[in-house]
Amino acid sequence: MTATRFFRLPSVKRKRNGLLTALGATLAAFALLAGTARAQSSTETAPMQRATTTAERSSSEMPSNVVMVVHGGAGSIEEVNMTEEEAEAYRAELTEALRAGYAVIRDGGSSLDAVEAAIKPMEESRMFNSGRGGVFTNAGTVEHDASIMEGATRKAGAIAGTKHIAHPIEAARLVMEESPHVMLARQGAEEFALAQGMDLVPNDYFYTDERRARFLEGLSSDASTEKAPDEDAGVRARPERAPEHLGTVGEHLGTVGAAAVDQSGTLAAGTSTGGTFNKRWGRIGDSPITGAGSYAENETAAVSSTGWGEYFIRGVVPHDIASMMRYGDASLTEAARTVINEKLPQIGDGQGTGGVIALDVEGNVATPFTTPGMFRGWITEEGEVAVRFYAKDQYDGPMDGE
Repeated sequence: MTATRFFRLPSVKRKRNGLLTALGATLAAFALLAGTARAQSSTETAPMQRATTTAERSSSEMPSNVVMVVHGGAGSIEEVNMTEEEAEAYRAELTEALRAGYAVIRDGGSSLDAVEAAIKPMEESRMFNSGRGGVFTNAGTVEHDASIMEGATRKAGAIAGTKHIAHPIEAARLVMEESPHVMLARQGAEEFALAQGMDLVPNDYFYTDERRARFLEGLSSDASTEKAPDEDAGVRARPERAPEHLGTVGEHLGTVGAAAVDQSGTLAAGTSTGGTFNKRWGRIGDSPITGAGSYAENETAAVSSTGWGEYFIRGVVPHDIASMMRYGDASLTEAARTVINEKLPQIGDGQGTGGVIALDVEGNVATPFTTPGMFRGWITEEGEVAVRFYAKDQYDGPMDGE
């Protein structure tokens, strides 16, 4: 891919930073008029020190010219359990998603288009817990949730509990753009998608041999033979057992998400999932909830979550990250690390685990997580791709994972 340098509009600074910038400019002008060498030295040294710090942070931690970041879920992703063939396959999938979104931004498309373009290949892949790779519910069906949000207007759309939509992220965007609503669920969401021209698919379109075998393994001999309410249920209902989340499931499988900034400086974020394995009673997690699964506002950040959804809902994790930036003047990295590494573990019984990907209009990115690993990657303005899996190579600083 040809390296490209994007033109990005200046970011909208927070009020405190704006006042400091204005004050600095005034002092600099005064020093210039006074014509004193000492004043000139004072006004020139401070910016140089700040620039050095930024350069050092960029080289040793995260790049500061990222235009897109994606994730494929956080959970029990450990190098000891990953074959080289599996690792290469995941690298290829994440790279494909990044390049799909990058192509949109490179050609002048919107961040919303880029997020959708990046998530769709992951929904089509059977390697993630979204779209065709979705896990089975307790009733023996596959259900999906998704959300998307745009940072300039803070418009958002979501779908929840659908069983027949091949690309949930596309349906979520249609809710945002073609309806007055933010979230539609189940049959209503599917009727809406059909009215908007989307094709519906049978639920067994999402079945995979691996996921179905795992479901059947847990069927006890006395499991109820009552069929699920939906006629598409392909296997028998199973008895309740403790819910599983990605921190304890011993397989490489997870929610997917993306965040992007386009050439106009507009942020967007999206998330798509099959939910938790063996979920029942119509359980809906954080992924379709604006502020918990996805969040974007140009003044702060675009964020997508992955992890134990109930805790991300209670912590309103992406919105909390944005709020720390807006009201506390925290940097993207400071806010993301604090919320994931400090605030999330304090919720309830402290079992909430997971991570986020976060991006701001200046191209700074943060990917903190508290699980053994998180599939993640980013791509810069020049088209340079980086993909990471494990906690040992958390690329955005030593605080992450502590």
